[in-house]
Amino acid sequence: MPSKPFTASNRMLDIQSPVIPIVSDLIKKSPGTISLGQGVVYYPPPQSVYDKVTSLESSVDFNWYSEVEGTHELRSCISNKLKKENDIDLINSSLVVTAGANMAFMNALMAITDPGDEVILLRPYYFNHEMAIRMVSCRPVPIETNIDFQPSLDNIVAAITHKTKAVVTVSPNNPTGVVYSESTLRAINKLCQENGLYHISDEAYEYFTYSNAQHFSVGSIPEADQYTISLYSLSKAFGFASWRIGYMICPEHLLMSVKKAQDTYLICPTRIAQDAAIAAMQVGRAYTQSHLKQLDRVRSSLFTALESINDLCSTPDSKGAFYFLVKLNTTLTGMQLVERLIREHKVAVIPGETFGMHDGCYCRIAYGALDKESSETGIKRLLAGLKGIIG
Repeated sequence: MPSKPFTASNRMLDIQSPVIPIVSDLIKKSPGTISLGQGVVYYPPPQSVYDKVTSLESSVDFNWYSEVEGTHELRSCISNKLKKENDIDLINSSLVVTAGANMAFMNALMAITDPGDEVILLRPYYFNHEMAIRMVSCRPVPIETNIDFQPSLDNIVAAITHKTKAVVTVSPNNPTGVVYSESTLRAINKLCQENGLYHISDEAYEYFTYSNAQHFSVGSIPEADQYTISLYSLSKAFGFASWRIGYMICPEHLLMSVKKAQDTYLICPTRIAQDAAIAAMQVGRAYTQSHLKQLDRVRSSLFTALESINDLCSTPDSKGAFYFLVKLNTTLTGMQLVERLIREHKVAVIPGETFGMHDGCYCRIAYGALDKESSETGIKRLLAGLKGIIG
C-alpha cells in the first residue's frame, strides 16, 4: 500500500467545477427541459462548410500536422477579415489560429505570466477566464463594474499592484450581454500602456450587437500592438462551437512563447476544421447578420418579459452577445434557483455564482439557442418559474 493517498493537485482542487456539465446533468434528469443555459446559437454552420468537408479527397495533407500557428490559407483569410472589419493591420503583431478562444486565452496567460502574478477581471467575469488564471498559479483579481455592468476606470486603477500583469475585457460581454463603448475601451487600453500591463481583449461576440450598439476592437488603436492581445472565435458567429476554431493576435515578442505553449498541448488546430473555417469565413459576416433579426426579436421579447416582473428581478437592457444577467429578489442561491427551475418548470439557466456573483441571487439567461418555435415556450416557462418560486 502507498504511504500516502493518491490525490489531485491542490491547484486543481481549488478551481471551481465547470458549471455547464453540472447543469447539463440536471437537464438530462428532467427530459423536455428547454435550456437557456449554454451559450450557443440556434443555427448551424453555412452549407459551404458541409460541402467543403464532404468533398475532401484522400490526401496526406489532412492526416499530417499543419503549422503550429495554423495553415497559411486560413491565416491569410483571417488577416483580410481583420483589416477589413476590425481595422487591424498585422504589421507588428502575430496571428495564431487556436482551438477556440479559450485556448487563445490560455496561450496568452502562458506567454505573459509567472506564478504569483495577478490578472484583473471585471466582475461578473467569464468563468473559464477565472479558472484558467488559477490553473497557471496566478491570482485573479475581480473588480466591481457599475450597476449596468459597465467598467469603472477608478476601480481598475485601485486594483493595480506591482504583481499585476494584465487587464481582461470581454465586449460584447459574457455573461451580461453589455457592450463597452469605444471611449471606455480606449481608456482601459491607455491605462494598460501607462502601467506596463497587457490588455487582453476577448471579442468572441464581435458580430452580436443590436440596436445602436457598436463593437470596437482595441487592436485597431495605433501603437497598441506592443501590449494588446486580441481573442476571437468562430464558435458563435458561424454556429461552429464544436469545430473548435478561434484565433489570437499578439505582439511579435510573444509569438515564440505562444507557439511553445500551443505546440505542447495541441500541436496544431485540427486540419479539417481549419479548412471548414475557411469555407465559413468566405461566406463571411453576412451569414451571422442574416440571423441577427431573429436573435434581436427574442432579446426584445425576453427583456419585455423580465420588465413585466421587475418587482422580482432586474437587469440592464443589454445589447450584445445573447445574454442577460438577472438579479433576483430572493434569499435562494443561484444554484438553488437553477435546480428548482429545471425540476419544477423544465427551463434551465446558469447560476450567477460561477461568474463571481456572490452578493445576491443572480442567473445568466442565454437566448442564442432559441429559434422561433422554442422562444415563446422558453420565455413563458421562465416567467412562470420565477413567479412561482420567488413571486
